[in-house]
Amino acid sequence: MNAPTFENLDLACAKVGKTIAEMPSKELENLITSALAVLEEQGIYALFLFLKTRGDSGAENVKQKIYEFLKVTPQQVPLLSANADVFTSLQQMAKDLDKLLLARDLVWQALVARVPQKSEVRT
Repeated sequence: MNAPTFENLDLACAKVGKTIAEMPSKELENLITSALAVLEEQGIYALFLFLKTRGDSGAENVKQKIYEFLKVTPQQVPLLSANADVFTSLQQMAKDLDKLLLARDLVWQALVARVPQKSEVRT
């Protein structure tokens, strides 16, 4: 009998959170704190808009890592399509409320996962 395999999404979020916080800085900490506020108050589409409008390399790096994460998570049925435009992929995902809410929760957890690295931030 083949048992279904389960993906540990907590671990996946922790891994992407760690890659986001690879180079801790006060600017990155402020960016992620603001990004979490936008995500919680306005949702995932607004988060990507926020990161895009920031225009700096840190925001672009965070946006790209989150986008790549959602394109491969969960492994069996990724939340985002491999579309070249993140906003088109988000619009397609938004048609399924369960996927949208799961994506929001996973991104929130990934951004919060960088908290242990806060102690390494140098001013």
